[in-house]
This record gives sequence, C-alpha cells and structure tokens, in this order.
Amino acid sequence: MADRVLVIAEAGVNHDGSFDDACRLIDVAAEAGADIVKFQSGNPRNVMTQRAIKAAYQEHNTGSSGTQLEMVASLVLSREEHCGLADRCEKRGVRFMSTAFDIESLHFLAGLRMPAVKVPSGDLTWGSMLLEASRVGLPLIVSTGMATLEEVEDALAVIAFGLTREGVPAGKHDLQRAFQDGQAALRERVTLLHCTTEYPAPLAAINLRAMATLADAFDLPVGYSDHSLGQTVAVAAVARGASVIEKHFTLDRRRQGPDHLASAEPDELAAMIRSIREVESALGSVQKRPAPAEIGNIPIARRALVATRAVRRGETITADAVTAKRPADGLSPMEEWRLIGTIAERDYAFDDAFDPPSGDAAEAS
Repeated sequence: MADRVLVIAEAGVNHDGSFDDACRLIDVAAEAGADIVKFQSGNPRNVMTQRAIKAAYQEHNTGSSGTQLEMVASLVLSREEHCGLADRCEKRGVRFMSTAFDIESLHFLAGLRMPAVKVPSGDLTWGSMLLEASRVGLPLIVSTGMATLEEVEDALAVIAFGLTREGVPAGKHDLQRAFQDGQAALRERVTLLHCTTEYPAPLAAINLRAMATLADAFDLPVGYSDHSLGQTVAVAAVARGASVIEKHFTLDRRRQGPDHLASAEPDELAAMIRSIREVESALGSVQKRPAPAEIGNIPIARRALVATRAVRRGETITADAVTAKRPADGLSPMEEWRLIGTIAERDYAFDDAFDPPSGDAAEAS
C-alpha cells in the first residue's frame, strides 16, 4: 500500500436491498473523501444454512424473528445492480469494491475493476476461498477479527500457496513450505486488517496494540477495520501506523438493518476522514531534524552566550561574566564551559554576544 492511508467506506448491506440507497451511499462516500466504497455480495444459500441464527447484535438491530438466511436474503442486490454501482463509483471518482461471501461471487466481482479483494474475518479459516482469492490477480486485504496469530499464519500460508504454486496443497507440510517460500509474494500482495468482530465494538475489546503484533509477526502492511462508535479509534489507528482504515457508514443510524447501529452517519464519516488526513499529514517523516517551518524561529527562540558586565580585552573570562540570552546571534550556550577561562580578545559591553574563543586563546587557558 502507498504511504497515503487508504480509507474504505464500508457501505456493506446498509442499502437494505435498495439500489437507489446504495447509490446514495456511494455519493456520501465520495463527498466525504473516501478512496473506496465497499459493499457485500453473495448468494445467501451459498453462505449459510437455514439453521444459522442471527448474532446478538443482529437480533438487537432487526428483531428476533426470522433466520439469518431470511435476513440476508432481503439485502441482496442483483448482478446488474452491482454493475450499476461500479459505474456510479467511477462517475463519482471513488473506487468500487465488494466483499464476496461465496466463490462464484468472488469471480464475478473480480471483473468489476476492483482495486483489491477483501477477505472478511469470518472467512479467514475457509481455505478454498483463500486459495481462490489469491489467484484472481488482485491485491488482498485480509481482515483478522476473531483470529489468533496461528490462524492468521495458517491463512497466509494458503494465500502464499495460491500465489506461488498450482493445484491444491497436499497437507500441512505443503502449506508450511509455501509460507516460507512465499514471503516476497505476500509482501507484494497482502495487507492485514486488525479487527474486533462485534457491532459496535466496545473500546476495551479493540486492542489497537495488536496492530503492531501483526506487523512484527508477518512483516506485512497492517490496517484497521473499525466497528467502534465515533472516530477516535480509527484516527488513533492511523497515528499507530495503519495503512488502511475501513469504517462502516450508513445514511441513518436509526434504520433497522443489521449494521446500521454500529455505523457512522454521513457527517461523522466526513469528519473522520478529515481527521485521518490531518493526522496523516502530521505523521510526516521518521527523521528528527528541524522542519522547514521552524528554521526561522531558531535564532529567535534559542540563546547565545552574552556578557553580564563589561569585560576588557586581555581579561580572563570568568563564570560570573557569562550568561545565555536570546537571540541566538553568537556562541551557543553549549560552548559555555569552553569559553570560561579563556582570554578576551576584545572589549565586551553588557549583553554583547561573545565570539568563539580562538584556538590560541583556548590552548592558553
């Protein structure tokens, strides 16, 4: 990923099955300054069985009646509508993405000019999807909610196999070898997202420090998928080095779909992106040196060694005759101990800046 933080506005299924609302979400993301607006796609019957229950947050947001399958089936957009969304994104100057929740949808979406493939947290342990996703020829953004480091490594091993080998792995040994041999391919193609899979995610469960753990463990770019309320955590993640920020957003948090309650409203999304860009600018360089903006203030804010009283030529300069005052138009105060004990080579009046001692004078002292 580039040095600029990639901001993904996660529309998900917050269109509630309405193509018009999905278009409105694209407009909101574009106006807020997002780089990408992302949806979610899949055939519900390929994703879950009839016995799949709603998560607690889904029940809270949509009611307890009906199954997860019935809920998700009401939120599906057609393939034609997906193409329309991709066109809308292009017109509005924001990139289109959608997360595929089945392999057939993955291959369909890969043809819609997406900048990357998103692997959701729930599919981190679905080897066949990881293998297929690694072979569509796009960068991969892999979310790690609910995962241990070992599970992340297992997923990366499958992706490495897909990036560097044909066929399917014969077993654990194949995957281990692929992970070892495929480090360069992973660095070229994969970004990991730290994530807490709860909606909304409580602050105490977010553990932003785990971003550094992922980066250290796998030497890959790391970002953050934010399910918390507000913008504080997403902005803090940027300050901690996130290369990607993903944030759910909605037209109105009062709507009844499963993800609205944990999503940012349009003004909040725009404010978050403004804050991210400000922090991104402030992060600057890792080098510690004067910034161009502060160079002019150096002589004003710093000090020089000056005389506290008249000092005559030939007099030994003593500690009581020396202090440091602004401006820094003479000898640095760090030279005070070298100056004291030398012979004044000219007369100094009160507040005159001292000259550097000559080599002869310094040696004579």
